[in-house]
Amino acid sequence: MKHLLSRLALAVGLAAPVLLAHADNQIKRGEYLARAADCMACHTAPGGAPFAGGLPIVSPFGTIYGTNITQSKEHGIGLYSDDEFFAALTKGKRRDGANLYPAMPYTSYHLMPRADSDAIHAYLRTVEPIERAAPVTSLSFPFNVRLGLMGWNLLYGKDVQLAPTEGKSEDFKRGQYMVEVLGHCGECHTPRGLPGAMQQDKRLTGGLLNGYLAPSLLANDLAARGWNHQDLSSFLKHGMSAQGTMFNEMFPVFHNSTQDLNDPDLAAMATYLLGDQPPAAKVLTEVPLDNMRPSAQRGRQDYLNVCAGCHAPNGEGKPHIAVAMRGNTTLRLEDPRNLLRVIEDGIGEQKFAGFERMQPMPGFADKLSHEQLTDLLNYLRQGWGGQASELAVSDVQKLQADAPTAEHKAH
Repeated sequence: MKHLLSRLALAVGLAAPVLLAHADNQIKRGEYLARAADCMACHTAPGGAPFAGGLPIVSPFGTIYGTNITQSKEHGIGLYSDDEFFAALTKGKRRDGANLYPAMPYTSYHLMPRADSDAIHAYLRTVEPIERAAPVTSLSFPFNVRLGLMGWNLLYGKDVQLAPTEGKSEDFKRGQYMVEVLGHCGECHTPRGLPGAMQQDKRLTGGLLNGYLAPSLLANDLAARGWNHQDLSSFLKHGMSAQGTMFNEMFPVFHNSTQDLNDPDLAAMATYLLGDQPPAAKVLTEVPLDNMRPSAQRGRQDYLNVCAGCHAPNGEGKPHIAVAMRGNTTLRLEDPRNLLRVIEDGIGEQKFAGFERMQPMPGFADKLSHEQLTDLLNYLRQGWGGQASELAVSDVQKLQADAPTAEHKAH
């Protein structure tokens, strides 16, 4: 008996380092997967503790607040088992059985394997508990009835499905998982119908988000806006490239997620989006002023008055200050709303990888008349965006009317 106990003690002693190493590896892997799944962006309020919740997420149905997912037993997920965490992540079910609102992208996460969910949970168990309750989400009727989400989930909860990958490269397959499941890119870059569900027949063709366009991520559309494999993977890593910088809702994605992903995964994401045989990136030539239409010609002076000081007279930009207009992907969008929003609202100071910074861009909503704004948009789009069409003042006014309210902008 004594010998048996000695052998058991020896076995346990030998196994302990292996088990500890396994647990440590699972936590490290979970931290990486939590980054790839962009958990921090929605579960961290501006200036708040990581994962402590409180971020307001504006939707057409009201404002939803990101929840506390620290180890707080009262306010967070400190009491969740692995099974309960997996159910929340992939089925939108809280520990108490209530339905989560689909602002939580379980519609994409439902394809996540259990091992990845367990690893993320193992990592979150190491996050310091923050004893802070997130603001209570309060939506208008009938969207405030969580029980009604049962029907919604039956209809749309598992709409996201991976397309067959037979004959595709391993990079393509890995990129598909990174983009469609972990990164849940389609949640913003896919248009939604009246019930708030993604229109899967238009997947990744672009969607509206708080007055901005999350543009199409289809390969031909990316190539038409000047994207190639190297620039796209570099953009995800550094938040900037020859095509411009990340801003608006994509900046937190870069800041909390993509900049920390490894190069093979970023390359795989670019491979999936552009394809194993990517289309050639379209190269634009600058259009001479004399070849532009009248409104765009007038817009040249507006550009010199309010833009050239930072973006340079000929659109070459200034390092660490302002992006170039030449090759800028926002100017190439057929829909001008993002360009309009940036000019009117401005962009805050942005910190990118390493020591790279971009100074804040002021908004010019109160400095340009409707006619000046229209002329400036036409100049930028025709001169550097490859757009042959000319916007009318009425087109710009319609987009302005569709802009988010001041309340939404504050969020």
